[in-house]
Amino acid sequence: MPIWDLLGEGRQPKVYTAGQLIYLQGTQPDCFYYLKRGEARSFISLDSGEERVLTVHRTGDLMGEASFFDGCPRVSSAEAQSDCLVYPVNRQQLDAVFQRHPELALPMLQYLSRTVRILSHHVGSASLPAQQRIARYLLDQPMSPDGRLSCTHEEIGQGVGASRVTVSRVLGQLTREGILQTGYGALRILDPRRLRRLAEPLAWE
Repeated sequence: MPIWDLLGEGRQPKVYTAGQLIYLQGTQPDCFYYLKRGEARSFISLDSGEERVLTVHRTGDLMGEASFFDGCPRVSSAEAQSDCLVYPVNRQQLDAVFQRHPELALPMLQYLSRTVRILSHHVGSASLPAQQRIARYLLDQPMSPDGRLSCTHEEIGQGVGASRVTVSRVLGQLTREGILQTGYGALRILDPRRLRRLAEPLAWE
């Protein structure tokens, strides 16, 4: 059983249809969400009217936990991209889960740290070169043990504010250099150390 299934123990999930908002940027968070099944995107709405995708959430992900824990208004929105089964988790429910399953505390902190890192990278990446923004984005995505990522060129472009042509050019260069292996709808990181050096050149020299 996936570890986050414990968050929905004894409850029925809520159904969100494709295109339905799960939570809205700027609102006060009274819960976070466990995506039991489906796919959803987390995005920021800019003053210009544009949208910047932060990440695509898939089955097994948590959503909206950063704002929930710090109590500040939500910095992003989430929208179902397919029909989703979602467990909202409020403070009372989370306290009850931690009492029954204290072993969840450390994984929750680790997941929250990853979310904060993604948000920090997004805020600090606007003026960086496209290659560095893309490297950061790839390193922030959930990765299988063999280095595989499930993301499309379009998702990467939305996440870093780059055109599909630019994304294809950068990924092609990284593939020729042996850092990535590309395939339809999926990527594989072959050399994470070199990719980290591209993402944070000053920190990794």
